[in-house]
Amino acid sequence: MEKDDATIPEILKKLAQLLGTEIRDRRLEIPAQFGSGYCTGFIFNEHLRMLISNYELNENIMIENPGLNTSKRMIFFKFQNIFPKTGSLPSGKGPREIPSVLIATSRIHTDEIISIHSNTSTINIEVEADYLSQLFNASDQSPILQSLLKNTQPYLFEQIIYPSLQKVVDEMVSESVGETFELFFMRIKAEEMICRLLMELEKRDEKRIYALNSHDIDKLYKVRDQILEHPGIPPVIGELATDTGMSSTKLKRLFKQIFGDSIFSYYQKFRMKEAALLLQEKKYSVSEVGYQLGFTNLSHFSKIFREHTGMNPKQYAMM
Repeated sequence: MEKDDATIPEILKKLAQLLGTEIRDRRLEIPAQFGSGYCTGFIFNEHLRMLISNYELNENIMIENPGLNTSKRMIFFKFQNIFPKTGSLPSGKGPREIPSVLIATSRIHTDEIISIHSNTSTINIEVEADYLSQLFNASDQSPILQSLLKNTQPYLFEQIIYPSLQKVVDEMVSESVGETFELFFMRIKAEEMICRLLMELEKRDEKRIYALNSHDIDKLYKVRDQILEHPGIPPVIGELATDTGMSSTKLKRLFKQIFGDSIFSYYQKFRMKEAALLLQEKKYSVSEVGYQLGFTNLSHFSKIFREHTGMNPKQYAMM
């Protein structure tokens, strides 16, 4: 495997050494005594690399990040909750996990120590901002793209994964490609995923992008988690602002900047996704799903559901 050694990320080599195992064909299988699953990684060139992780460990471990280079202006894409899982979320176990992508500048992602969590299903792509800027013409009308490419401030955005992007992810992890074309194929897919994400970010209407600090990010994700944990209870901005210690204006502005929607719009979209999943499970009637998600008027539930899915709940449940 010597000829492939330069195309394997250093962190994958470190993890293999820590677990006392070997990397074969750029793939690290987690030894049974430590857990199950795998990691695989690719260095496509000096500007672009990717790590795919889908494993469960018996306990968290800490590892130095040997590939960290804070002198470069890197952009990080973290795809999470994108691998299929069997079964539905039991009641009372927290919010249903949403397939999404975190997009961050290197000012956010500067950890010298990485926590290898016990349950990880992610695709991490790192691309140099200067390299990315050569691949397309960033519109002067998109402050988000300009901010990412300049990469001089700490920025973080999250994008919910939509079906056409999920399709690319599925092709990447499931397609059987021979050694001759593996690096070529994976690089094309990685760049396609980046391109599709940037196309979505360009659609956002923010006129000004605000730098973030870790405390504000933590607070905003607590707000997001609170919304997702209680899909039957509409969010109250004043209460959320009080809980976070932010003004209502700052809370609304930064939430929309990160997640791309107002707090209520984000809540409503998640509520309809949850309704669709519950109807697909066929464990509840339409009225039970509506009441479970806080609707007292089933006609209103049907109207909102139709606006988001294009069909009424009864039609959806019979699919």
